Amino acid sequence: MAQWNPFEDLASLRQEIDRAFEGFGAGQVPLRQGAFLPGTGPRRYPLINLLEDKDHLYVEALTPGVDPQSFNISVTRNRLTMAGEKTRIAGDVKPEAFHRSERAIGKFVRTFDLPVEVDDAGVQAEYKNGLLVVTIPKAEKAKPKQVNVKIA
Repeated sequence: MAQWNPFEDLASLRQEIDRAFEGFGAGQVPLRQGAFLPGTGPRRYPLINLLEDKDHLYVEALTPGVDPQSFNISVTRNRLTMAGEKTRIAGDVKPEAFHRSERAIGKFVRTFDLPVEVDDAGVQAEYKNGLLVVTIPKAEKAKPKQVNVKIA
C-alpha cells in the first residue's frame, strides 16, 4: 500500500501555481488587457513557435504590421527578448471614426527562457511576410555528442 506524502502534493501544487503565474513579470501583458476571442485570457504578443535542430534554436514570431526597423532583439544568459512597435496603417484617422478596432497597436516586449545554453554571439534575425525568424546557435556543450561503444 502506498503512503500519502502531503509534501509531494504541496510541491506539485506549487509548480502548477508557478506555471500559471509565469510570464506576468516585467514587460509582459498586463492582466487588464482583454483578448480578441471571447472566453480566452490575455495573450502574449507576438505568438511564437520555438523549435530546434542539432545545432540551432529557431524562434518564429508572428509579427504582421510591425515595422522591421522597430525590432530590438537580444539574447542574454539563455533569455531571448523581442521588442518592437506595431503602428496603425490608416494614418490620421480620428478614434471616433472607427466602427471596430480589433487589431492591437503599440509597443511590445516579450521575454522567455530558452531550453538550452546558446551562443549569443551568433544570433541572426530575418523578417519576411510578417514572420520574424530568429536563429540562435546552441553552445557547444548543449549540442548532442556521439558516443562510440566499444565491443569487447
